[in-house]
Amino acid sequence: MQRILLISGIVLFVAGLAWRWLARIPFGRLPGDVHIVREGFSFHLPIVTCLVISVVLTILIWLFRR
Repeated sequence: MQRILLISGIVLFVAGLAWRWLARIPFGRLPGDVHIVREGFSFHLPIVTCLVISVVLTILIWLFRR
């Protein structure tokens, strides 16, 4: 548990430092993400983005457990 928290903290710290470059990655605007805009209403559901993040995290966790 300590190792996971330490690695998570380091990853978040590096992501915070690299935020300027990470903001240019088109997550949240991938093809397949649902975005509905109407008068007085806006709805955004990042389905594909969630799937991509889930797959990446699953692979990373699988690699760290080996």
